[in-house]
Amino acid sequence: MKNREVILCLDSTGFDARIGELADLLHACVLDGASVGFVLPFSKEDSLQFWRNHVRPGVVSCQTLLMVYIVGEQVIGTVQLCCSTMPNQSHRADVSKLLVSPLFRKRGIAKALMAELETQARMRGKSLLTLDTRTGDNAEPLYRQLGYEIAGVIPDFCRDAHDKTRFDPTTYMYKRL
Repeated sequence: MKNREVILCLDSTGFDARIGELADLLHACVLDGASVGFVLPFSKEDSLQFWRNHVRPGVVSCQTLLMVYIVGEQVIGTVQLCCSTMPNQSHRADVSKLLVSPLFRKRGIAKALMAELETQARMRGKSLLTLDTRTGDNAEPLYRQLGYEIAGVIPDFCRDAHDKTRFDPTTYMYKRL
């Protein structure tokens, strides 16, 4: 029997029930080299603190929509739609922390999460999505394939997760819905 696969939007109760899985997912992705804001050493406790302190408040206030991709009963992917913008930007939202477990990559999970994110954005009246990604990362061609356009590249934007002496550029992208 095939594992059940579903994308859920978590409210604060669902978030609290899944925070350990979210922490494990982020930890695994950072250890695998994902450039999502963290550098090594990066512990599971660091990951838990990120979810508790930086994501949970947005989920509770409904300013952040947190989507998870579940296989069986396990969270193996996530993405956030961040809708907290200034009044003159209420038509747009930011895409944040698209993560897929290193064990489940190349199966269309990131595409499915982004498709759901865009559906949710449209339902909330958003007509423009923005994001940034480390230039040259595997996600950059994915975003291009999904219709995101490059707005620009900023050199030396972030430290490499594994080599703190190296700075990587980031590519800013957008998509009109």
